[in-house]
Amino acid sequence: MSDSGTQRAHPIAVGSRVTVIPTSGSRSGDTEPQVGVVIEDYAESVVDNSELGRDWAPVLRWAIALDDGRLVFAAEGGLELA
Repeated sequence: MSDSGTQRAHPIAVGSRVTVIPTSGSRSGDTEPQVGVVIEDYAESVVDNSELGRDWAPVLRWAIALDDGRLVFAAEGGLELA
């Protein structure tokens, strides 16, 4: 039996405590993972950069309020459950 007709819940959701994994392209300067809470999921707004006709300012899926008070955004795969 196939579950192709059912939608699986993503393990990360609004309200989840997560660790943001720093990437080499991060402008925040963070080199260590940061912990916070997901406050918004922009999954419906994420588009392929090739559709935008540019490679700058990509739409990132997750908005995270870090424990230190900063708001950061992370792409799919840039978070782990804390």
